[in-house]
Amino acid sequence: MIEKTVTLENISLIDFLGVANKTIDTLAAAFPKSRIISRGNQIHIKGSTSEIVQIDDILASLIEHYHKYGKVTEENVQNYISHEHEIMLPDNQQPAEDIIIYGTKGNPIKPKTVNQQKLVDAVKENDLVFALGPAGTGKTYISVALAVRALKNKQVKKIIITRPAVEAGENLGFLPGDLKEKIDPYLRPIYDGLNDMIPFEKLRYYMEREIIEIAPLAYMRGRTLNNAFILLDEAQNTTPMQMKMFLTRMGPDSKMIVTGDTSQIDLPSRQSSGLKEAIRILREVKGIGMVELNEKDVVRHRLVRDIIEAYHREANDIR
Repeated sequence: MIEKTVTLENISLIDFLGVANKTIDTLAAAFPKSRIISRGNQIHIKGSTSEIVQIDDILASLIEHYHKYGKVTEENVQNYISHEHEIMLPDNQQPAEDIIIYGTKGNPIKPKTVNQQKLVDAVKENDLVFALGPAGTGKTYISVALAVRALKNKQVKKIIITRPAVEAGENLGFLPGDLKEKIDPYLRPIYDGLNDMIPFEKLRYYMEREIIEIAPLAYMRGRTLNNAFILLDEAQNTTPMQMKMFLTRMGPDSKMIVTGDTSQIDLPSRQSSGLKEAIRILREVKGIGMVELNEKDVVRHRLVRDIIEAYHREANDIR
């Protein structure tokens, strides 16, 4: 048995805990093997590591809910409890609709297209998967959701997300800070995805302890990435040497997803893409999955699909 204390800051206790501590009573009823007590603005939890992680996740979601809506109801508590129990189901007991994970607002995150489902299936069957397709097809978002689920289900000990530091027409040299600080704005979609899936306080806890690490590709050199879920985003902008370096970082009990769009390469014109080379060299290697998404998988505004199709037609006409 271990103990954890959660402190409620800038929170009205009556609006959060409810009359006669109803929030705590509801939470305690869902986890009878653990002990949950509120004293003042602190909630003390005693129980097994796995249950404390679940209870802590629920409390973090409730705190975020309170700061957004100003109140927590018994129904809110029940909903977050239900969502957490769904998240923790083993893969072979996942609901029939193939929900990957529930977001911080209780929304189910799941594949919305046939090819997104192929990506989910490929990750189940392979330790290394290449997910290829244009912007807006959900390849990165689905990959991040799969990584978060693996972490929550204790299948891996950490998540590592990286991308090459290549400008898309901008100049990183003029930005302040070190390499990581320069590249962070380019990783904004990753942060947005994580914020959709992990409560703010929990995400900050994970990142402070490097349980979730987001860093430029250059930071991967020389490392062996064990027991981790590793995602390389914007892989079309790697050089062949960088791609080989990255792929050979893979350690025991790890999974890797490489995402990229070969139609949006920002490398100098004479520099070949490491993603294109890897696809050619590794396509027949057993244990490596390759999934191609296209404009039919776009889940952004309906115009995005039309824009991609128009550019695709233009490229074919030029050829």
